Amino acid sequence: MPLSDEEVERYARHIVLPEVGGPGQNKLKNSSVLVIGAGGLGAPLLLYLAAAGIGRIGIVDHDTVSLSNLQRQVIHTTERISLAKTESAARQIAAINPHVVVEQHQTRLTAANALALMAQYDIVADGCDNFPTRFLAGDAAFFAKKTLVSAAVGQFDGQISTFKPHLTAQGGDPFPTYRCFVGELPPRGSFPACEEAGVIGALPGILGSMQAMEVIKELLDIGESLAGRILMYDALLSRFFETRLTWNPENPLNGRQASIKALMPGNYVD
Repeated sequence: MPLSDEEVERYARHIVLPEVGGPGQNKLKNSSVLVIGAGGLGAPLLLYLAAAGIGRIGIVDHDTVSLSNLQRQVIHTTERISLAKTESAARQIAAINPHVVVEQHQTRLTAANALALMAQYDIVADGCDNFPTRFLAGDAAFFAKKTLVSAAVGQFDGQISTFKPHLTAQGGDPFPTYRCFVGELPPRGSFPACEEAGVIGALPGILGSMQAMEVIKELLDIGESLAGRILMYDALLSRFFETRLTWNPENPLNGRQASIKALMPGNYVD
């Protein structure tokens, strides 16, 4: 379906870009993204995906808005405290861009629902705040054959990468998995939660915005993918660091002797 006159004006700054143009904007309009988490990372990610004209956005989050969220979760407002985060985010997206269809999944991502949820969308972006869900998202995206843009933040630092281990990298090996990056699921309590350690409010805004950029790049097939690279940001030093991430042939997901054949609920315990 061609862009309407209103959409042409709305996305004018995209359309004049040679890398996007009218065809690219139409591609975004006909694309779908599943976003895991409507919190610190998910907030800017959702706002920029909506503003960019992604046609359909699914939001997975079981939580409600609390006052302490508002220091960083900029998609929510004081008036929406106690409202489901999916509903709060959907209202803000509608205010930004009424052309976007929002699908609310007011639930946790689980081993039982992950594959069915991911199957409905072109690409997945993970903005959750805990290791079990990150491992689940990485494994599920592999089995669902979906590209995953994943980010995480600490107190003053964060990292972002793109994972597509269902595809083959240049050279013939698969692209690395999230398990190639982190290895085994850390024991519970190894890393303090945001409530305990704290996080500077603007930090997830930076990483979440970068996630939106990487999702758009993947959908339009422009630029250089972050697959096979980890980009890290230190806010206190104002520096970015990059490291290569290679496929680990011993990893249990897509290694030479893969032992994970399906999503098992006991493997992802928070």
